[in-house]
Amino acid sequence: MDAAERELLTEALRKTMTPDTDADADAATGLADLGWPQMLVEEPGTAVPLVFRLLGETGAHAPVLNDVLLHAAGRPLGGTLPLPYAGGAWVEWPRDGSGDGTALDPALPLRRVDPGDPVPLAAGRLALGWWLLGTGRAMLALARQHVLDRVQFGRPLASFQALRHRLAETYVALEGAEAALAAAADDTGALLAKAAAGRAARTAARHCQQALGGIGFTAEHGLHRHVRRALVLDGLLGSARELTREAGASLLREGRAPRLVDL
Repeated sequence: MDAAERELLTEALRKTMTPDTDADADAATGLADLGWPQMLVEEPGTAVPLVFRLLGETGAHAPVLNDVLLHAAGRPLGGTLPLPYAGGAWVEWPRDGSGDGTALDPALPLRRVDPGDPVPLAAGRLALGWWLLGTGRAMLALARQHVLDRVQFGRPLASFQALRHRLAETYVALEGAEAALAAAADDTGALLAKAAAGRAARTAARHCQQALGGIGFTAEHGLHRHVRRALVLDGLLGSARELTREAGASLLREGRAPRLVDL
């Protein structure tokens, strides 16, 4: 896929995922119409980062994490799998949207299930990492626009150094997470990349909420949906805190640090 084809696909996916209203949109049908299963099988290195990043940026959702894990396990696409969640819980993302949702993000149709058989998680963690990255960038874009537009004490909010530092810190965290996602080449790399993306999304939620002030808490503003989404996605397939601990335990067992990137 060349650059022009990628740009056309990006615009088609963005249009499919962008809801007509402020509410979250289920993009499953649109993705299927655009050939998501074929893209995943033929070009997973292109399809997964692109689709999941756009899910984050647009605020849409779809049960396509199931497909990524099924494909990695060599199973037919179209089914569902029990998914490990933070704190030792297990959830399922049903295809028909019949889940009860969560208190944090009612739009995601997740439901608790019994523990399932282990499956390779690296591909799913990378996919969620790209989703978290897109969500973080959406929060940063909202905060940036707010501080550029809002005037306080006769000055744009963007001129206040404290806010500039917080948004700069958010930007650096997101760029670092993207670099980790792009460099991940094995299970350990995927684990660390997902942890980095989860931390970056939480950093974005914290700093962007402070930049937006009270309006960021209101139902009328879009920030709260991205914050809720980031908190739920961080818990899927292991939270940033749990994955960091898992990486540390692995280092203690092995007695050495693996080479993650060739410089």
